[in-house]
Amino acid sequence: MNTVPDSQPESAKDEKPPIQFKAVLVVDDDRQLASALQWILADENYFVDIAYDGEEALLKIKDNDYDAVVCDVMMPRLRGDELFVKARDLRPQLVDRFIFITGYAAGPEINLFLTKTGAKYLVKPFPMQKLIDCVKQLLG
Repeated sequence: MNTVPDSQPESAKDEKPPIQFKAVLVVDDDRQLASALQWILADENYFVDIAYDGEEALLKIKDNDYDAVVCDVMMPRLRGDELFVKARDLRPQLVDRFIFITGYAAGPEINLFLTKTGAKYLVKPFPMQKLIDCVKQLLG
């Protein structure tokens, strides 16, 4: 019986497709919290970028495609709600990909924004597992 040799080497057949990392932008002016969130989400196999205020985040959103944004609401230079509006105009696919973290959810202006947008949010302090679960739920 004549067989035609397979054109691929044996090692190529066993290779698995590369892992596709989801990219998450963490935006928080609290550098320690931002760094902690970066490590925690990276440990869950997300590619994590950090911005320390809304203006820096907007520049990063212009230049990169993120699958999700974890964003503080109250920040200098450009608040989270303002960033959301500008990011939505730049990248409409991000409109339902924001998770806000805030210590001011009870404030009427912030509460109205969160209610109006229907965005996911966590009130500080929150258990890290809750954030992980929220990101996983959002990204599937």
